Amino acid sequence: MTDEAKPAPQKKTLLQTLAFFGERRSLVMLGLGFASGLPFMLIFDTLSLWLRDAGLSLAVIGFFSLATLSFSFKFLWAPLIDRTKVPILHGLFGHRRAWMLVCQAVIILGLLGISGVNPAANLPVMAAIAVIVGFATATQDIVIDAWRIEVVDTERQGQMAVAVQWGYRGAMIMAGAVPLILAERFGWNISYLAMAGAMVVGVIATLSAPREAAHTIRPIHTDDVNQPKALEILEWLARLAILVIGALLIGSGLSGDASLLSKFVGGDALADAWKDKQNGIWLQLLGVMAGMAVVIIAAWPIPKVKTKPGVYLSTALYSPLKEFLTRFSGVAGLILAAICVYRVSDFVLNIMNPFYRDMGFTLTEIAEIRKVFGIIASMAGVFLGGVIVARFGLMRALIIGAFAQPLSNLMFALLAMSGHNTGMLFASICIDNIAGGVAGTALIAYMSSLTTAGFTATQYALFSSLYALPGKLIASQSGRIVEASAQAAEHGGPIGALKGLFTRLPPESFTAAGAKLGVSAPAMAAGYTAFFIYTALIGVLAIALSFLVAVRQPAHMAAKAETETEAPA
Repeated sequence: MTDEAKPAPQKKTLLQTLAFFGERRSLVMLGLGFASGLPFMLIFDTLSLWLRDAGLSLAVIGFFSLATLSFSFKFLWAPLIDRTKVPILHGLFGHRRAWMLVCQAVIILGLLGISGVNPAANLPVMAAIAVIVGFATATQDIVIDAWRIEVVDTERQGQMAVAVQWGYRGAMIMAGAVPLILAERFGWNISYLAMAGAMVVGVIATLSAPREAAHTIRPIHTDDVNQPKALEILEWLARLAILVIGALLIGSGLSGDASLLSKFVGGDALADAWKDKQNGIWLQLLGVMAGMAVVIIAAWPIPKVKTKPGVYLSTALYSPLKEFLTRFSGVAGLILAAICVYRVSDFVLNIMNPFYRDMGFTLTEIAEIRKVFGIIASMAGVFLGGVIVARFGLMRALIIGAFAQPLSNLMFALLAMSGHNTGMLFASICIDNIAGGVAGTALIAYMSSLTTAGFTATQYALFSSLYALPGKLIASQSGRIVEASAQAAEHGGPIGALKGLFTRLPPESFTAAGAKLGVSAPAMAAGYTAFFIYTALIGVLAIALSFLVAVRQPAHMAAKAETETEAPA
């Protein structure tokens, strides 16, 4: 969290950095990360296997993914978390831990409810519970992030980011394997009953967690507003209905899925157009922009008429953003731009499984290297990122992470040139996952440092939603770029020059994929190589912006602090 009055911290030794991972806060963060990842995986991924075993169609199963739609627009209700106290529990456990316990109770009860449902006979009930668990999980994430930021100083955010990511990844591994083993032996109902019990890890972590610094609830003054109660209630209902519409548009755009939106407008035609490879990206972007506009309308005060809902919503939603823009006036746009593009070069690598198959790797080879060694490399990268943040500071870590991502993408270009080579596949996946872990940890720590007391949950939720938007939209075009590049390579030109690198490919590499597209294997390989070069070039923008932020943000904050010091009392 930003603290402008603090002197520059002394550089920590490696032993001091590592010692933090044995401290109570780090161990608690590990448990909270587990509690965050477990229900997400159970609802978003594992539940689909149960539904398929129950004989449900893929269309119905796909609709269940909308249970996690709330993760895309959680910043809309984060102000509620910042401003609302949980009765009784607030006094006993503090603001953040009280909210954690409420969310965990809802998740546990929801998983218990799912464990008692037969999806073939009571599908609507299971769907409703899944949505509730998804909403509670997204809310828990808001609170956990806020607690993580508020319980340590900025210099230790890197290590806390390591702990939460390790816990999260551990939960995803467990939730992707243990429920399947239990279901095969005892049935799905017993499996989800056991997973409800596993959520006790989060409760224990919450009860063991130290209190964050005293939470400041910034008041919203509506006492001077005279409005009849009936009109106030009607206005609240109208504004909340508009907010729901805006949230639906934003969530549909960010997730790339308009299945739920199409139930109200457009029907199947809208859902199909939304996923169209050629023009779907523009509809998704339009959906996000329209959703933002609708949210602004929902919170905008009625002109020349002061009402309680108008004052409350406009203050709750705009104040966190206004505070950030004021505090970083002059560099706020640069900071937001850096956040938006920082992980784009990583997000666009959403076609890697087809790439591996097109190269001729077997499913076993991909599973063993990507799912086993890749996960180990990812956790190692997360740890390395935490050490870099602690040892070298946020800004240097941000720059290192910005360099790591595009450079690691070029490894896949070398892999394409190597053909069916398991050694190169191992090296490429491990280097990419280590680089992604370093960059992800650096970004989490950096975004955490931008928040301020009273607005922690709202501001971080906004940043974490914002950073994924450009990457998700651009990633929808990755397949088209590969295919267009391969076709261009087949007919010569600059990309065609790359075909000379692939004259000795083994017959299983790119031959079948090229035949499907109507191009030669070297042209197909050249198309993939051009794509990886393109992803690396995208990363150059992140590098440039990271350098600018590293130079301008500290200078701006130092100048601001000096001005405030010299100002008369």
